[in-house]
Amino acid sequence: MPADTPPGYPFPPDQDPDRTIAYRTPQPVHPAQPAGHDNPRTQQLPQWHEPEELGYGMAPPADAYGNPGAYGNAGAYGNAGDYAGAAHGNPGAPAAPPKRGRGWIAALVAAVLVGVVGGGGVWAVAKLSGGGTQPQEVLPGNAIAYVRLDLDPAANQKVALFNIARKFSVTKDSFTGDDPRKAVFEALRKDAPDLGKVDYAKDVEPWLGDRIGVAVLAPAKAGADPGIAVAVQVKDEAAARTGIAKLATGKQPGLTFRDGYAILAQTQVEADAYGKAAPLTQNADFSDDLSALGEPGVLSFWADLGQIAKASGADQSADAAILEPIKNTRFAGALRFDGDYAELTGITRGGSATGATEPEPVKIGELPDSTVGALSVSGLGDVLEKQWPQIRKAAESTSDGQSFTQFLDQAQQNYGLALPDDLVTLLGKSLTVAVDQQGLNGDQPNVGAVLATDPGKAQEVLGKVEKFLADSGTPLQLAKAPGDGRLVVASAQGYADKLAKGGTLGDSETFKRAVPDADAATYALFVDLDKLEPLYAANLQGDEKANAEALRAVGLSGKYSGTEATFTLRVLFN
Repeated sequence: MPADTPPGYPFPPDQDPDRTIAYRTPQPVHPAQPAGHDNPRTQQLPQWHEPEELGYGMAPPADAYGNPGAYGNAGAYGNAGDYAGAAHGNPGAPAAPPKRGRGWIAALVAAVLVGVVGGGGVWAVAKLSGGGTQPQEVLPGNAIAYVRLDLDPAANQKVALFNIARKFSVTKDSFTGDDPRKAVFEALRKDAPDLGKVDYAKDVEPWLGDRIGVAVLAPAKAGADPGIAVAVQVKDEAAARTGIAKLATGKQPGLTFRDGYAILAQTQVEADAYGKAAPLTQNADFSDDLSALGEPGVLSFWADLGQIAKASGADQSADAAILEPIKNTRFAGALRFDGDYAELTGITRGGSATGATEPEPVKIGELPDSTVGALSVSGLGDVLEKQWPQIRKAAESTSDGQSFTQFLDQAQQNYGLALPDDLVTLLGKSLTVAVDQQGLNGDQPNVGAVLATDPGKAQEVLGKVEKFLADSGTPLQLAKAPGDGRLVVASAQGYADKLAKGGTLGDSETFKRAVPDADAATYALFVDLDKLEPLYAANLQGDEKANAEALRAVGLSGKYSGTEATFTLRVLFN
């Protein structure tokens, strides 16, 4: 069962090809890494029905931290429309705008999507094969946005995905069928009279594959709708042509075939053009971005934000100043699974430089081990100082621009607050906000911040802020603990002293699992859900309580430097 990854992904040759989550982002290309048919990810692996060879039988093994092979909830990653919609609308009806009423495309997409939230059993063990052409190899290379859903990714992705769904009551009962696509099709047919004459076993199952890709293309002319190309993997072209025609209601879609995919479009002329166009894999920006991203997982997406803004006309509107920093920015992301967590990872490239200096790694791991939640960001002061002219220009261009200017003037005249300088002082080299487990059940939780800045100057600025808040009717008195190159402020003096002393949060196995590469991250987030359970578990019962207890922690880590930024968001499960 060959695991599938498009050729050229820079995976170290000494790694297990079916545990591709180990390859972090970004990855340098190994000089000895083979490509094409020599790539180790195309090698044959033992079949799932031979558990003694795989070493884990019908259940996944414990991970490196000793956690059992059960991973959580399929709902943790959502549906493909969540990602596609953020950039270019819902791919649930991608071949035509909703006004055309193309319900057949909704049926196709939903039938494929069901594999993410349903199915299992016989279907799961029979589908650990991977391999084959990916949608980006057949969709047009001039796309400005792209979404791919793959129900036949690397074997470790599928094993983890199905075990995650079995952890939660809302999805575990769905993982008993032998074809999840049929279950969704039947559900759709109940609410779609036009599908009443369609027989799944005869008209759909014989040709429907495991992958779907949606590409959004720039409008042919200003003011026109964007082009939409949909690639649906098929097993039998003749059966697919007949089945799609039967699924269509009203005007037939444009349809052509290419390398095992049905290419669907609003018109036949468009479909023919898309089927002959240079593929997306020949788009250098797209290929470089996905290569840097690493393992594409079950869901991957890509967008050229500048081209999207241009296609929408936003770059010529009043918001043009706000969009200026992203005019050359591209974004790529992937949803993937491994061990006891689900992971969403992404990368942005090509935008304007965010700051004048390289940000230092955050020190979130030096917080007390009783920390229940924390957010740490490095370099915000430098970014604010550099971007302030654009921020002010954008704010003044809005309908409330005059009020913004008046606020700045009054803050300076009445309280001596000079913006952005005073705010840059507070943000300093890094800012870390934390909440402690102790006191969560009380009237005043322990909340504090560690400011890596000049402590004397920062205290002066805080004095101005406290006076401003007092005059505004919201008095605030902060406990302070100055130190060498930093100032700690908190809701109580005891917690300020505790933060100033530091701790060993970074030694926690939960923290290390949730926040990968924390020592190198320039921004990070951590929430220990197990420590929060006492706040809400007593009010939950039955399945709701069991589902909540299955969640362990949430973590985010990332880096930004110059024109590139990366992030990894993880949800851990017990």
